[in-house]
Amino acid sequence: MRALAQPVAAWLAATLAAFRPHALPGGRRDALLGCVGVGLGLLITEWLAHHWLGGAPLAFLLPMGASAVLLFMLPASPLAQPWSVLGGNVVSALLGVALYRWLGDAAWAAALAGALAVAAMRALRCLHPPGGAMALTAVLGGPGVHHLGWGFVHGPVLVNSVAMLLVALLFHRLTGRRYPHQPSSTAQAHGTQDPPPTHRTGVSAQDLDAALASYGETLDIDRDDLEEILVRAHLHAQRRHWSGVRCEHIMSRDVVSVRDDAPAREAWERLARHRVKALPVLDANSCLAGIVSLHDFFLHHGKPAPTDALVRDLMTREVIVARPEQAIADLVSGFSDGGLHHLPVVDGQRRVVGMVTQSDLVAALFQTGRGG
Repeated sequence: MRALAQPVAAWLAATLAAFRPHALPGGRRDALLGCVGVGLGLLITEWLAHHWLGGAPLAFLLPMGASAVLLFMLPASPLAQPWSVLGGNVVSALLGVALYRWLGDAAWAAALAGALAVAAMRALRCLHPPGGAMALTAVLGGPGVHHLGWGFVHGPVLVNSVAMLLVALLFHRLTGRRYPHQPSSTAQAHGTQDPPPTHRTGVSAQDLDAALASYGETLDIDRDDLEEILVRAHLHAQRRHWSGVRCEHIMSRDVVSVRDDAPAREAWERLARHRVKALPVLDANSCLAGIVSLHDFFLHHGKPAPTDALVRDLMTREVIVARPEQAIADLVSGFSDGGLHHLPVVDGQRRVVGMVTQSDLVAALFQTGRGG
């Protein structure tokens, strides 16, 4: 009996594990904000239905509850974007009212309304799951819905969809969430049509399109978001691979610098003498105040720098810096996609202790990659 019980227990455990869903991404704050947003959206929707529209049937509020879940819990979903919410709900309501007026409230009419609503939403790129429920509501909602006629579309549906969207826009703005969702920009620093360097290797856009086509199912994620996730996963893997190499291992320590109150010609002479392209600029306390490069001399407010200028008149004050203990993997995206050519390395008092350039980074990655 015991010999039989063990395989049965193992099979039951495996079966239960197979049905256990993965946890949704996002932390507790994200989940809490989503719940609060759903509550606020439904509260305002119910208030509008009761005080402005003279009340709305319970059957209408149920699809709005589903819209609220998407808008506040999954704001990055393609199904939760403004056009999906407005277009999906309104188009589905129109079809539902039309089917009811033509065929009545038979169950098969409701099924047909739902199917046509999904087809229309897919064709118009406004697929929104609550829209299917909205079409069913228009057919099966009972007298409270049927007596509104076409008014059901521009009354409860349109007004409350707009209200829910406005609440979502304001709520996400106040809580620091991005909505409407836009994929991360892949524009490169030089303003050309080429993709950024980190997007040129690994999985290409053509590879992703081919994989999605072969998958054969509709995924609830934007294609550009999926591409960005793949790029970030690749970068995380590379960061783990290169995590043992830090800035202090590759930086130049004998750094040529210049004071911010020095004449600009002194900075120019040092750039020429040492054959470097940028100099850290130090203040009176020998702390980093900025950086001056060849670029600054030729593009000073759109014209050549005046001969009597000081370094502080030319330098860039907002400087991206690194720390000696920082992994060089953290620098790759800045040098590749961000357009950086040189990066001062500073200590806790913002004193310059080194400089990392693109050449330093390339040499380090090459030597470490081949086992040097």
